[in-house]
Amino acid sequence: MSKKVLLTAAVTGAGDTIQKNPNVPVTPKEIAESAIVSAKAGATVAHVHARDPKTGGISHDIEHYREIVDRIRDSETDVIINITSGGGGDFIPSLDTPAAGGNGTDIQIPSERHEPIGELLPEMCTLDCGSTNFGDMIYMSPTEWLREQAALVQKSGVKPELECFDTGNVHFANQLIKEGLIDNDPMFQFCLGIPWGADAELDTLLYMKGRIPENAHWSAFSIGRNQLPMVTQAAQLGGNVRVGLEDNIYLKKGVLATNEALVDQAVNQLHANNIEIMTPQEAREAYNLRGK
Repeated sequence: MSKKVLLTAAVTGAGDTIQKNPNVPVTPKEIAESAIVSAKAGATVAHVHARDPKTGGISHDIEHYREIVDRIRDSETDVIINITSGGGGDFIPSLDTPAAGGNGTDIQIPSERHEPIGELLPEMCTLDCGSTNFGDMIYMSPTEWLREQAALVQKSGVKPELECFDTGNVHFANQLIKEGLIDNDPMFQFCLGIPWGADAELDTLLYMKGRIPENAHWSAFSIGRNQLPMVTQAAQLGGNVRVGLEDNIYLKKGVLATNEALVDQAVNQLHANNIEIMTPQEAREAYNLRGK
């Protein structure tokens, strides 16, 4: 094996996927169990959102997050927990209520978005680095809100993963670093293939990779059918990788995936290219994480 990468399993997300794939975990117990089996399959990190157990929709309830985190921590399986801090950013335009947003709008202020991180202190969290058109909605993260969030994450000692959905997000992430709001070597995540963000193309990946600091680490993923091909491409270029039902519900055309099956496929692809996966402890040391 010539090198090692960090492999993240994004186990559920907040999208409308539960009607399309019954393997998408919904309850805190299901989400925790999926994170654990993904770790046993080879994932270094479990990236988690909480869902409402009754509706399957997004949940901001701290107790749902607490149950997920406690169940993972109480298991005998070692995995780095990465909690989203991007909840409550959905703005749905409406001609009737253009200022307030229409049905489905879900906006949280920075302190509310930070609550699961500040309360539960995972080793990592995501930090979305800008607003973007996201399908038919707007994902809204104003710059001053992001500065406030970055400061809260910094104070907590949790390692932020700077999620960039387009090239301008990379620019603003660099600004957060310049302003001293990101400690130690920064970690970037390039989120590709999401309408209408950065394309899941090699030239886009190289452009974004070429505009981060020399001491920065990076990861890339794509949604849908480009998820597994991006694993090999990103790793061969020196980046970390991510798979999971948050981003892709199929193992191959017509075959519904599970999180552990996607992780297993990613492991096989990486090993076929002489690339080894970091253990959680190796990642803690490599990326200066706070520890469990």
